[in-house]
Formats: sequence, C-alpha cells, structure tokens
Amino acid sequence: MFSIRTDLAVEARELYKEGSGQEVPGVEVEEINAGDAKVTRVYVFNEVGSRSIGKPVGHYITIEAPGLVDNAPKYNDGISKLLTMELKNLLKLPENSTTLVVGLGNWNVTADSLGPKVVSRVQVTRQIFQYTPNEIGPGYRRVCAIAPGVLGITGIETSDIIKGIVDRVKPDAVIAIDALASRKLTRVNTTIQITDTGINPGSGLGNYRSPLNYQALGIPVIAIGVPTVVDAATVARDAIQMLIDSMKKSGSAPADYQFLNNLSEEQKYSMIREVLIPYEANLVVTPKESDELMDSISGIISKGIDSAIHPALANI
Repeated sequence: MFSIRTDLAVEARELYKEGSGQEVPGVEVEEINAGDAKVTRVYVFNEVGSRSIGKPVGHYITIEAPGLVDNAPKYNDGISKLLTMELKNLLKLPENSTTLVVGLGNWNVTADSLGPKVVSRVQVTRQIFQYTPNEIGPGYRRVCAIAPGVLGITGIETSDIIKGIVDRVKPDAVIAIDALASRKLTRVNTTIQITDTGINPGSGLGNYRSPLNYQALGIPVIAIGVPTVVDAATVARDAIQMLIDSMKKSGSAPADYQFLNNLSEEQKYSMIREVLIPYEANLVVTPKESDELMDSISGIISKGIDSAIHPALANI
C-alpha cells in the first residue's frame, strides 16, 4: 500500500485564497525567485492559520523546479544547493550530532520508492565514528539511515520501527523522505517540500498511519517530500479546465459552458470525485518516465541532505 500523502502547504494556501480572495490569517508567506526555480516559504504561526489551511503550526518550504523533468546535471546541482540551504536553516545541528535519515515508502512501487532510493544514496557515517573513528576526517557528523518499508510488507507500523530505533540510537534529529500526492499535474516530479512539522505517512490516499513528529519521537523531525502522483479526479479536472480555456481562446464556447467556468478548482475536483466514487475509480497516475525521474530526484535530495549535514561536503 502506498505511503503517499497530500501535504503541499503551498497548495492548501492556494485553495484558501481561491475560495476567500484573501491571504490566509495566521500565515506568513515569502516568495523568492531563484533563477529557473521558485522558493515559497509558508510559516503557519498560530492555530488560526493551522485551522485555515489544515496544517500544523510550523515552517513549510516549497521549491518549484519545472526543469527537474529534463534531468540536466547543472540544473539539478542548483536545486540540490537550494535544498541544502533550506535544510540547514531548519536543522541547526550541533557539531557532534547524530541524524537518522528515514526513507518512507514501498521500494517495490516506482512512484512510492523515493524514500528508499534516497536512503540508498545518503552517506552514512555512524559506523565509522563507532568502529574506526581515525578514518573519518573533519567536517563530518554521525548519520545513520533506514528504509523501514510499509505496513503491508513488514506487518509493523512504521512509527513503531522508527520509535524503537530512536530510543536505541538516540539521534538528535530525524530527516524523513516520502512521496506525495499533488493536486496539480504541473507539480508532479517538479516540486520539493521541506517542513519541520513531521510527517503522516499514507494520509494522501486516506490511509492514515501514526505520525512521525516531535510529539511522537521527542526530537525534531524534518520531512522532505516530492509529489510523484496525482489522482484521476485531478487529471479530469485539469483536462476540463484546459478545454474551457481552449474554448475561451477560440470563441467557440457553448452558451452553457459558463457554469463550469464559474466553478472553483476545488468545486470541479469535488464534483468529479463524486462521479468516480460509485465506480471505485480510486486511481492514481504517474508519468511514464517515473523510473528515470526517481533516480535523478533521489540523487538531488541525497546530495542536499549530505551537504546540509556534513560541512566537508558543502562546496562539492
């Protein structure tokens, strides 16, 4: 079963603005253009903001990078550096810290394999510090990593596995990587979100699992997610909107099309979901290039994590 979830704060903020016509109360937003990428920092600073967009109080940083689908090395390096900078600001690790990197998801399903792929590429060092400390140079911290699988494979709640490791290893922070489900086609495999509020595996598909956050583990939990799928209702809604836009441009719109045009994105989405539910059409869609994209994006994220944790790798 997927551990994919819908958790883009930037999308929740957009839905609120579309419905109300104003900025979200209790939320501060900063937008930065970084060349061919855009960084949006959303800070939910009180319970009013939390209730308004359905997200816990905390920081949500979204890196929108359309060029990720082209898999250009120079572009990918730039996005990795943006990720490093944002992670450093959230982590603030002491010099002698230990970080546990957790790759959530099902390694047998391409669209859900992001977390395990990142874990396989992160530089782990805890064993070197423990057994051969003379072989580790300056500028490195202790890192350990785990891809615990999903409940359907292990029969154990992921949160229980991670809690047991945290109790035994006693890391200073957890970085959890997971696949997300987006509400916009354009954000699939082109967006990276970082948050300090932790993670709820499976919530994007209604499969709620126990959370991984400060309250559950007693240490900071930084979550990194990339939307890798959209559901069928999103695809249908976007197709309808493209049809409406095309009719507007051509001047061939029928007289009754205005009804659809006046509906908000959320209203269109809800209507399509109602149509699909009786047919049990709970489908998710992912691009055909998913294998290549998972490989390249996991490399970007692993490099960003390595550079954020290990000062020795910051300029590589």
